[in-house]
Amino acid sequence: DARNGQPRDSHVAFSRGLAFGAGAAIAGMILYAAFTIITGWYIGYLALGVGYLVAKAIKKGANGLGGRRYQIAAVALTYAAISIAAVPIGISYAIKHQKAVRQAQSSATPPAAGQSTPPAPHSVPYGALAFRLLGVGLISPFLALQDPVHGAIGLFILFIGLRIAWQLTASAPLEVEGPYSHATMAP
Repeated sequence: DARNGQPRDSHVAFSRGLAFGAGAAIAGMILYAAFTIITGWYIGYLALGVGYLVAKAIKKGANGLGGRRYQIAAVALTYAAISIAAVPIGISYAIKHQKAVRQAQSSATPPAAGQSTPPAPHSVPYGALAFRLLGVGLISPFLALQDPVHGAIGLFILFIGLRIAWQLTASAPLEVEGPYSHATMAP
């Protein structure tokens, strides 16, 4: 049988591929967010690289195996990495904006007598906050449609990144050549 000697799909192979893919998704998210935060440039084409990185990691972890479940995992991990990268980017922008507001307030005149200072911020449960940020991150590609042109372009680039992940984790067709005869050919 031609399939003998070929890697076989198993739960272990899929789990290992998924673990490698998750690691690549986290690395891709960090690189995507760090690039945007450091440079101030939001380049959607980085989504293509994240899709490639995740798919290659899944294939490596699964010893070259692919197929429908690998494709679904690659698309889900790529989407999560790209969309959730909006969370640290948004937090960074909010911190920068808050610093600018504080600087503007400190350079302004102090409050007159009788004026109250703003209330102290209240504490927020971190679990609920993390859950909300995760949700906002996951829908962030669609929230970008508030600017229809840039949002649509961003979704299109995201789609191409997801397509790269899908295609690279497809199962490779088994190509069998032959049968060949064992007869020798006369000169």
